[in-house]
Amino acid sequence: MLTQVEPLSADPFESALMSLNTRLTALALLFACLPLAAQTTDALKASARKAVQTHPEVLSRLNAWRASIDEASAARSGFLPRVDLTVSGGHERDRVSSRDPVRSSMERSGAALSVTQVLWDGSATRSEVRRLGHAKLTRYFEFVDSSEQTALEAVRAYYDVARFRRLVELAEDNYVQHKASHDQIQARFKAGVSRGVDLEQAAARLALAESNLSTEIANLHDVSARYQRLVGELPPADATLPAPLTAGLPLTASSAVEAAVSHSGTVTAAIENLRAVRAQADGRKAAYQPRVEARLRAGVGHNYESVRDQRRDTVAELVMNWNLYNGGADDARARQLADLVNQAADLRDKACRDVRQTVAIAFNDTQKLVDQLRYLDANQLAIEKARDAYRKQFDIGQRSLLDLLNAENELYTARRAYANAEYDLGIAYARVHAGTGTLLSTLGITREEPASAEAQGWSAGEDGAAGRCPAVGPDFQPTPRAALDARAHRLSSSAPEVPRAPATPVPAPAGSPPARATQPQR
Repeated sequence: MLTQVEPLSADPFESALMSLNTRLTALALLFACLPLAAQTTDALKASARKAVQTHPEVLSRLNAWRASIDEASAARSGFLPRVDLTVSGGHERDRVSSRDPVRSSMERSGAALSVTQVLWDGSATRSEVRRLGHAKLTRYFEFVDSSEQTALEAVRAYYDVARFRRLVELAEDNYVQHKASHDQIQARFKAGVSRGVDLEQAAARLALAESNLSTEIANLHDVSARYQRLVGELPPADATLPAPLTAGLPLTASSAVEAAVSHSGTVTAAIENLRAVRAQADGRKAAYQPRVEARLRAGVGHNYESVRDQRRDTVAELVMNWNLYNGGADDARARQLADLVNQAADLRDKACRDVRQTVAIAFNDTQKLVDQLRYLDANQLAIEKARDAYRKQFDIGQRSLLDLLNAENELYTARRAYANAEYDLGIAYARVHAGTGTLLSTLGITREEPASAEAQGWSAGEDGAAGRCPAVGPDFQPTPRAALDARAHRLSSSAPEVPRAPATPVPAPAGSPPARATQPQR
């Protein structure tokens, strides 16, 4: 295995010292980069803030919430009296047919003031006010969720820009390494000490490195365009890996799922939508009850209401209107709204399940990627040592060109995997925050619009989806590592021993200096 190859130095003390120096250098670089991490975190917050403040999706949700506030205010006017002023004037000409037809004409004018107060409408107005109150909260929670999701997409876009800038650097370094190997083989081929097939192999790997570099540059362009769409401007020139958003994260998967189901804007909006549809269904019951109004009207004028010489008229009355038959439309609408209530409940359950899955996966990613980073770091360090050893062995003729090129590609793949895991971990933290509704607060972003008064102390109550969507995430217990190691030990113990073959010296290429004695390679 490549991960088992060590450098040519066989001194354990020297190897340990080199490893210690490497770790100390990395630690020193970490402390030196702390101010830079703070700057990149500020750049990340600035990107998310700009996206939340300017993205059309967030602004459309904001305007929808504002419109719902005015709509709810309009519905409350049904509790107050209606006052109408009517002014009219004209000329009338009549003909009354009788034995002696009579023709008459007159000028008339008048003004009337009427007041109408609904005394009973079967609680239709009350139900409509309740419906629009819940609709207003639905629009508000949709605005909150849109802000969280837009901030998440801006964070993801920032991480992706930083990620692909790093991948472009790795692809450039990979190209440089292959270009150097190609030039070295080409020089040997021209000197007659290397075969043509080696040059073709090096050229093929160099072309692959060029293709990888071109692909990474194209990916960087695409994510930069996506960043511009989300934030409204081009990404900053110094976008690098920011500090992870670990503050305020839930400690367990169950607590993360419970927080998401309780506070996610998607779930709360779905619950308020259910309440709005239920209030609308209650309002349809008013169609089976009478409507009672109190009316008061007073008017003055000349020949008022076409009555000759009438100058004043005053009316006070109670009016009841009761629809006794409407062709079955009221029953059909009642059944329709009953189905709509069930649909709203299903949408609430779906929103809960979607959020539960999203947060459970995101939280598991934070745990998984932390472990993976440790293994990927060890992997790339071991492969880098192997690549360096292979290069030295290739220079003295103890390794083939294919071995060196394979090691170079494996190192590039390992570095890409480690870089991707680093940025995926940062995005996973942001996904957990967005799922639990805490991403904006974690980033220190406050909304310019004041929170809805009804949202303070909001509770799902009995309308929560606990029955059909329990706040419990998957609990998978992997096989303990000790058990896997025991299986591996039994497998290795049962394998037959392979006799060690005597080392066969490899002739050095013509023109090369005599090889020095080296320690056997593992």
